[in-house]
Amino acid sequence: MINKPNWRKTTQDLMPAHSTPTEPGQYDLYPGFPIGAGKIHLGFASLAARIAQERRVVIDGYGGVFWEDLHARLSASLRARDLDVAWVNVNEAMRPEAQINAMIEPFLGGDDPIFGARFTGTLLDFFDAERLALLQPDLEADISILYGCGAALAGWAGLIIYVDLPKNEIQFRSRAEMVANLGARYPIPPKQQYKRFYFVDWPALNAHKAHLLSYIDLMVDAQRPDEPAWITGRDLRAGLDAMAHNVFRVRPWFEPGVWGGHWIQRHIPQLPQDVPNYAWSFELIVPENGLLFESDGVLLEVSFDFLMFHNHRAVLGDSADAFSYEFPIRFDFLDTVEGGNLSVQCHPRPDFIRQHFGETFTQDETYYILDCEPGSRVYLGFQEEIDPAEFRAELERSFRDAVPIDVDRFVNSELAQKHDLFLIPNGTIHCSGTGILVLEISATPYIFTFKMYDWMRLDLDGRPRPLNLERAFANLYFDRKGERIRREFVSHPQVIAEDESWRIVHLPTHPVHFYDVQRFEFDREFHTETAGSPHVLSLVEGRSLMLETANGLLQRFNYAETFVIPAAARSYRLINESGDRAKVICAFLKPGAKPA
Repeated sequence: MINKPNWRKTTQDLMPAHSTPTEPGQYDLYPGFPIGAGKIHLGFASLAARIAQERRVVIDGYGGVFWEDLHARLSASLRARDLDVAWVNVNEAMRPEAQINAMIEPFLGGDDPIFGARFTGTLLDFFDAERLALLQPDLEADISILYGCGAALAGWAGLIIYVDLPKNEIQFRSRAEMVANLGARYPIPPKQQYKRFYFVDWPALNAHKAHLLSYIDLMVDAQRPDEPAWITGRDLRAGLDAMAHNVFRVRPWFEPGVWGGHWIQRHIPQLPQDVPNYAWSFELIVPENGLLFESDGVLLEVSFDFLMFHNHRAVLGDSADAFSYEFPIRFDFLDTVEGGNLSVQCHPRPDFIRQHFGETFTQDETYYILDCEPGSRVYLGFQEEIDPAEFRAELERSFRDAVPIDVDRFVNSELAQKHDLFLIPNGTIHCSGTGILVLEISATPYIFTFKMYDWMRLDLDGRPRPLNLERAFANLYFDRKGERIRREFVSHPQVIAEDESWRIVHLPTHPVHFYDVQRFEFDREFHTETAGSPHVLSLVEGRSLMLETANGLLQRFNYAETFVIPAAARSYRLINESGDRAKVICAFLKPGAKPA
């Protein structure tokens, strides 16, 4: 069994099995989508009772699951029912590790500490087809169970169970050196492991998951090893349908960082406080967020991509063909209040990210200033008299000789005020200065940051943070500078509709951005339509609001929470629960939106 004190390395709490109602205005760490009574079950005993009805069972699932621990606990529950169970581990059909390493090596980026390229193979490529065919049920046993990542590839007819695991928990287990990558016998260092997860394991496992979704009979949430939550595939798919036509909020998660601040700690005091800071809140970084279902107060989490695999057309509306299963908009918090400046950075141009990393679209960003201290600044674009060669020489000298540079000599900065929107299309040099709580509204890719200067800091482990000067200088636009920045890269708000009790403020984005931004400001209530696009919203001023969809779902959202209205919801009403005017930021896809 798992040694509980050591199986995850984090200060973050493990998600509880049961939800606790929050007061209006209190940020909800575990936002469950209601799916009715009697839908979610807890524990190995109930899972074993369902499995006991079958002769053949396939237990497939995601990387990071403690497969042998699950095997041991479920086996004990089945033995308690006097059942003779034959267990078969699908890893017996895995190709030799040396072959797998050779296969994935072109996608791992060599010695690069961060970047690789997206794996173009499938999960089946990790297996020997002949050995896979030899994995057969034991005809004399009461039940035969085939288990492990890819178990369904063996083609057994029987009950199909899928075991899922949130990606934050995968990383916490990785940092504790408790899990290995696909096809690997032993863990590797966490940062190397994450790179392999991101570029190889997750693409292969996600495609397999997409194929399996319509066949899944039971879904198991395995983040609590001793108390799994499970749901039938039918109820799961019905819950996803309801979610795709109403509203959802992903489960957020939080990380400290070398530049992190203390706004999040103060405004979300129910978070663990024994951390140096919180730098990020993963409000809506969907490749790593999960979705929570709630039934009778019991919670179950599945990865966000299940929603897209099941019904991306309902979620994305008019842009479903353009983006397929990739939800295109990202919201996250960057907290530098009483913290430090972010690294001076840029993001790749579209052709660069496709050619070098295999991504389908790039990391075009904006910074919405949710809160800030007086005098705070955002670094954005270059000074008018920028000399690219001199700038690079200074950066190289800083890296070589460990000496600081005068960033303001080269990089323009703008005074930040609450509710400003700064526009950061790909190739634009930028970073948030200290004293700001940024709501980063962005295209979805999220790890493709080319750092040029990091203020001479070490990471939280005491090691230098990697820089990417070559890649940065291959992507920077040096003509984004001076007065052009204030004209073109700082959004200029326009009131486009208003009444005595509400108004819509347009915060225009750059022509490069495939999404646009508006702010709804209202005293009592506000009604709008999705018009063929999902709406991503956050309450940026006010205590709390109620949201009512055209399909009749009524749900509360609180200050600083991010929530999504799928295109298929058609329309919704926001009801202000605060005494003062509420302000809600809304990002949506421009008509005809598609990856650049």
